[in-house]
Amino acid sequence: MGSVSIARPRKVVAWPGALLCALIVFSSGFAGTEKYTKADREFAQAMLKHVAEDVPKYYYDSKLHGVDWDAKVQEARKNIDSAESVDAAVSEIAALLDTLNDSHTSFYPPPRTKRHDYGFRMEMIGDHCFVTHVSSDSDAEKKGLKVGDEILAVNGHPLSRQTIWRLQYIYNVLRPQPGFRLTLADETGHPRQLEVMAKINTSTVIKYFIHQGINQRVRDSGNARDARRARYFEKGDELLVVKIPAFAFTADETDNIIGNMSKHKGVVLDLRGNPGGFTDTLDRLLGGMFQYDQKICDRVGRDSTKPMVATGRHRGAFTGRFVVLIDSQSASASEVYARVIQLEHRGLIVGDRSAGMVMESRFYPHETALDSQVYYGASITGADLIMADGKSLEHVGVDPDILMLPTAQALTSGKDPVLAKAASIVGGKLSPEEAGAAFPYEEPETE
Repeated sequence: MGSVSIARPRKVVAWPGALLCALIVFSSGFAGTEKYTKADREFAQAMLKHVAEDVPKYYYDSKLHGVDWDAKVQEARKNIDSAESVDAAVSEIAALLDTLNDSHTSFYPPPRTKRHDYGFRMEMIGDHCFVTHVSSDSDAEKKGLKVGDEILAVNGHPLSRQTIWRLQYIYNVLRPQPGFRLTLADETGHPRQLEVMAKINTSTVIKYFIHQGINQRVRDSGNARDARRARYFEKGDELLVVKIPAFAFTADETDNIIGNMSKHKGVVLDLRGNPGGFTDTLDRLLGGMFQYDQKICDRVGRDSTKPMVATGRHRGAFTGRFVVLIDSQSASASEVYARVIQLEHRGLIVGDRSAGMVMESRFYPHETALDSQVYYGASITGADLIMADGKSLEHVGVDPDILMLPTAQALTSGKDPVLAKAASIVGGKLSPEEAGAAFPYEEPETE
């Protein structure tokens, strides 16, 4: 497959770069002291130089949305010189890219030697943030954090659709924390505080690279392949539910998914939590829903506009009843897929409004030799994607045909009323309890 990707999201609406740095300083209450040497400063300046040179060369808008790039670079250079820590210096590079207000243009510093596992996962459901998983034997579990708890703020910063991706980018990439101070809503809606500590392990990461269209740190290729596999739940020939964690399949794997769909009268494609992936997978998976070639969107690049077209499967296409599930974490390629299905009236879209992070990007890596090879780079947007209705999904997202959100009670009890509803639409019978047990959470293997 090609290297062009619709990459991992990190934010919905960009904030000014200075605010990103301010947030990092504000939210580092658990952070310890950090030694910042002259060599660190020189390396940070070298990373800034390389990334700052890449953006004007590869960014899809040659005018950079009117940003005075040279002035912003000079400002970042001065801030790195006066920074008091490695994290603060690295954050200046991230803040520079942030001025473009682009969901797919992001800085990825060298992988860290320590991996932080915070012991829980959270997700925006509508306009509220809920805990969706708590790892067993984690400090979060021991402190009483539970699935279904509503999180109002992390380290004092309120959570919203506009901030959650930014916080995740900061805490997973720019400045991992030894612990979090969570502000939770109690049963009466009043705030209460809970401090949870991360489990910190030595990381085996050696470099960043684009893995199946998602900018991520890869620790074990076998685990990564297992995590991206399609998962199935079926009830006779009436219902098939296919859960796809990312658009990251080979041609044969995609054809196998379409073939499995064709054996059933009704199919639910679960794209909840899907961050995107390769355009090749998007093309092939969409083509399997149509007998004839179907336009996906227009790819508006730096020098030209070209249509993206999915190749129809003719008699091999799945023509049965079809529903696509999305949520606030469905982003990029999964949003494009859902919107095409919606615009062409091929099926219904059910769930929550999607992330609104839809651009096409490529990862530009760099490496240098210190004590060993050190890798870093930036994901840079190469094209905007304009749908058949003439609109971009960036910062907008896909509004479902049927808006349906799980309640805190449903999360706590392990029910999935959204999947149950989708199953009924395509003619299947699935209780919320059955739906909730269809795809049990799989803990990633530790290093």
